[in-house]
Amino acid sequence: MNSEQLRDQIITHIQEKKGEKIVVLNLQKVTTLSDYFIICTGLVEPHIKAIRDHVVDELTERGLKCWHIEGEQAMNWVLLDYVDVVVHIFNPQARDYYKLEKLWADAERTEIPDEEHTLSK
Repeated sequence: MNSEQLRDQIITHIQEKKGEKIVVLNLQKVTTLSDYFIICTGLVEPHIKAIRDHVVDELTERGLKCWHIEGEQAMNWVLLDYVDVVVHIFNPQARDYYKLEKLWADAERTEIPDEEHTLSK
């Protein structure tokens, strides 16, 4: 699986757990650190944990190992390192504080629209 396919799979898995404000930073012209950062928001600790678990579980089933996970103790910023794609799952306060998108402002940025969550009547 190339980095674009991995990026797309991760976005799908985040959306399946209702992750919000998904932003993809294409780092390929900026650094050799990674090809993509995917940044999203989980509303509360159980939501962040659900997003993390779902992404890791789904990709593990496809034979893709997460090389490093950080932030599991505090659960306000969890990082999943898949080498070519790094996922950042923030709570709203941490995302606003760290402003990762501004730190990497030179990267090409793509905002993924939040899916509509409507209730049937």
